[in-house]
Amino acid sequence: MSDYESPPAEETSAPAPSTSSKGSPNDFLKAVVGKRVIVRLVSGVDYKGVLQCLDGYMNIALEQTEEHVNGVVTNRYGDAFIRGNNVLYISAGEPI
Repeated sequence: MSDYESPPAEETSAPAPSTSSKGSPNDFLKAVVGKRVIVRLVSGVDYKGVLQCLDGYMNIALEQTEEHVNGVVTNRYGDAFIRGNNVLYISAGEPI
């Protein structure tokens, strides 16, 4: 055993991914169209609403939209359009 060997792999390995994470991001996005989602912007503001459509640039159209700043509802919109370059992530707001 030399001085340059790393510790055993079992101590440093990451946990195995869960089986619910199978599928591509595209599959996820198709599955959440028409469902409640949470859209986090790079500014940290969250928009919660029903995803109506999105395009390849991640431009997003939401209905029944609520704007959340620091967890507090600050505005409600019937429809909202979010430009894709502002989107940090989209998560499901309900089980898919």
